[in-house]
Amino acid sequence: MLAAKLLAAASASPESFLAVAHQSSPYITVYPWSSFGFGTKYANPATLPTGSGRGVAFTSDSSALAVAHGTSPYISAYPWSNAGFGTKYANPATLPPDTGNAVAFSPDDASIAVGHNDSPFITAYPWSGSGFGTKYADPATALTDDGMGISFNPSGTVIGVACQLVGSRINAYTWSGSGFGTKFANPSTPPNGAVNGIAFSPDGNAIAVPDTSSPYINVYPWSGSGFGTKYANPATLSTGFGLSVAFSPDNNTIALGGGNTPYIAAYSWSGSGFGTKYADPATLPTGTSGVGSIAFSPDSSAIALAGGTSPRINVYPWSGSGFGTKYANPSVAIPNFAESITFGNGI
Repeated sequence: MLAAKLLAAASASPESFLAVAHQSSPYITVYPWSSFGFGTKYANPATLPTGSGRGVAFTSDSSALAVAHGTSPYISAYPWSNAGFGTKYANPATLPPDTGNAVAFSPDDASIAVGHNDSPFITAYPWSGSGFGTKYADPATALTDDGMGISFNPSGTVIGVACQLVGSRINAYTWSGSGFGTKFANPSTPPNGAVNGIAFSPDGNAIAVPDTSSPYINVYPWSGSGFGTKYANPATLSTGFGLSVAFSPDNNTIALGGGNTPYIAAYSWSGSGFGTKYADPATLPTGTSGVGSIAFSPDSSAIALAGGTSPRINVYPWSGSGFGTKYANPSVAIPNFAESITFGNGI
């Protein structure tokens, strides 16, 4: 009885929110999240995204939530509060041209960027409490393939974009209130295979991408000059191709989602690069689709994995010892392939 009351209280005033973009209706699912695990699923938005949810992001203050999806307008955004979804914001005047794959807000919540299929492969807008502003000019040095991942550095002065396969697969541009600036030179040691995600470290001193070819993950020092010399590969490589990557907010861990069992590899992280690989979780993600998205809770006390096989999302306690015992699945399951997962800060 006490546990039930505590869980109800946690659902009423969540420590954070856990949002999942997925392939079938309602395309976006959000749960309250606390140290007790999943709370009761929030009601769906009154106006759903129009197609397969492929990317999801909260603003830093969790006052808005955006979903990149597979059907026009390719991006949908909603006010967010402890009560859940508000009325959908008006679509941007200039839409992305094709399937939205990824979405990110700048750290100051003044901009929103969407990675998508079809040139220019990334589209960005000013963002405010009124919603989308007038589209920023496209980057002067264009991307060469589908925009699959976006990450702003913590100071909001750089935007990193992952391109799946053709040409430069990891790209970075200066960023300001005017939008895209000059593209940084590509790293001297590029990824070997397709790249489907990207992440800056919380201190802004490193940038990481997953890789579908060995060594499956590539991490570079980052400075005002751009990419540094690639960090040495981890001593224990992932067992299969990399699909997603995330740093813990406390900057002590880097995790790689992969396409072969155990589907997840987590390592200690420091300014020297990779440390020892953590033991795999006792209860592994299921199926053969891999882990396509990873997110750490804002306080680094949980790690969430998204993939294609039921239960589609797996969340574990996280500590200096690594994975804890898997949290119970949510009472309302994700209905289809989970493409993207993220935590939002509690309000």
